[in-house]
Amino acid sequence: MTRLDAALASRLAQIALGHVTKEYPHKLDHVLVTDEDAKTPRALHPIFFGSFDWHSCVHGWWTLLILRRLFPQIHEAAAISDLAETSFTVEKVGVELAYLDRPGSRGFERPYGWAWLLYLHLEATRHPEDWSKELEPLARAFAERLRIYLEIMTYTIRVGTHFTTAFALILSLEWADEFDPSLASQIRDRAHGWFGNDRDCQAWEPGGDEFLSSALTEALCLARTQPALFSTWFEQFLPRVTRHEPATLFTPAIVSDRSDGKIAHLDGTNLSRSWCWRGIAPLLPPAERSVAEATADTHLAASLPHISGDYMGEHWLATFALLALLSPGSS
Repeated sequence: MTRLDAALASRLAQIALGHVTKEYPHKLDHVLVTDEDAKTPRALHPIFFGSFDWHSCVHGWWTLLILRRLFPQIHEAAAISDLAETSFTVEKVGVELAYLDRPGSRGFERPYGWAWLLYLHLEATRHPEDWSKELEPLARAFAERLRIYLEIMTYTIRVGTHFTTAFALILSLEWADEFDPSLASQIRDRAHGWFGNDRDCQAWEPGGDEFLSSALTEALCLARTQPALFSTWFEQFLPRVTRHEPATLFTPAIVSDRSDGKIAHLDGTNLSRSWCWRGIAPLLPPAERSVAEATADTHLAASLPHISGDYMGEHWLATFALLALLSPGSS
């Protein structure tokens, strides 16, 4: 089993430092209303202008902060601190916050980027510099958007891309448990309502451009939101784990072209499956737990060597490797 040590932490930090301030190439999630709205990524988002897109920059920053906290001895720690000091300022957060008031921004980064911003803010609270004070207004704004979104959502979104509901609920719940108990309760209620009766998952995945396992992300969501009920639920959701069925969940995805941004998503499928299998393993009976842990290792090994080399994966894959490496079932 690959474990996170200082050498690997340093490598992951170098990758993230190499892209969180790399403005181009860039893919904007931006609605133009007038000619004046045609601005550069840095002008629109003075903090999160790098990493090819806004959400990848946000979770690139999460990667940097958590590595700095867990491995303060690595060489990159000082560079992370210096960059954070100049990035997480009241003025820059104000511009990011004002962007949300623009016409057409209602669906901006919904819900994937929202969840990652909450997760970043939560990590910022664990540092002595407490950069969370600057980030909190932005986190509160996205939390309120999530609250309203969950109120109006009739149906969950079951895909393996940014729009999936379960992934956003997993990350947002950790923030809400500390900062917004009513939102945490809402997340738990919606997760149970959407997923609580699911049975005999067929796991028709991965899709050709997916980076999340829709089946396993749902399972991890139930493990986090309903831990007391999870074991019984999981027996019915995936009843043939010890037989390695459905086979799709036990076979790493094939990545045929890592220079293609969409196909490169499949490395994320492998890393996120590892995260999910490791996350649910401690809640499973011994036989199922053994299968889950072995499958997590197989998936991690399939894609960890490919988290850098081509920018289409390099701008985001280190984060998902880190999720897997830090999952509770990884120790």
